[in-house]
Amino acid sequence: MNTKRLIVLGIAGIMAIAAALLARGMMGGGTPGATAKVAPQMPMSDVLIASSALQPGQALTADQLRWQKWPTSSVDSTFITRDSVGSIDDVVKGSVVRSPLAAGQPVTNAAIVHGDAVGLMAAMLNPGMRAISMPVNTDSGAGGFILPNDRVDLILIRKGDNNHVNSSTLLTDIRVLAVDQTFKQDKDTKTVIGKTATLEVTPAQAEQVAKAQNQGTLSLSLRPLVSGDTPVASNAPAAGRTGDQEGGDQVSIIRYGIARESSAIVQGGAKPQ
Repeated sequence: MNTKRLIVLGIAGIMAIAAALLARGMMGGGTPGATAKVAPQMPMSDVLIASSALQPGQALTADQLRWQKWPTSSVDSTFITRDSVGSIDDVVKGSVVRSPLAAGQPVTNAAIVHGDAVGLMAAMLNPGMRAISMPVNTDSGAGGFILPNDRVDLILIRKGDNNHVNSSTLLTDIRVLAVDQTFKQDKDTKTVIGKTATLEVTPAQAEQVAKAQNQGTLSLSLRPLVSGDTPVASNAPAAGRTGDQEGGDQVSIIRYGIARESSAIVQGGAKPQ
């Protein structure tokens, strides 16, 4: 066999070996290369959330709630999870909303009142607080524009000696729990004309209100939604006279943010309007 023939056979053999190695690599039989590391999947839990905005006193229905995947590490102990209750029907059965819930907000046991729990009004009270009712009308209740969950100042108006009319702010920044038996705000409700307003107060403030009801007329002054001038549910500074007027003089009455002059004459025990 001559030299040229040996060279050709050698080249052919090398090409055959190379082809075999190439085919093996394409079929996955070659030396395994580095593979990309897959990040471990984050553990998730099913958390119950509000599918729409919910207001206090609203009866719960299944279509108002839904399950939402939530990182298990971020699930608060107060959240209602599928593992803890089983189904949405078990949650909504005979239950009502206790505190406002925004759409997408996780539902907690503290935010709802179950059918076998205590009365709704007692459940709506914050710890350490009391509910007390007072008579109101369109004059003493800001024309019916005071609604549940609004915040108000409580003003005491009483007749003094010689037909003097004394007015003083008794309590400030008080939460309205209900007007008559209405304890939630419907989106279409603009006014509520009621005969009583139920307020959330401290035990000491409840005594003040009960005493004041026998001393004169109580009026409610509606506060703005955002107000940082007075601590929540605080007593007013020095309950002294702030609107002393002689009978027949003019007294400035502020309603709905507008100051108006009104006669302060009191005759025959009539209460100033």
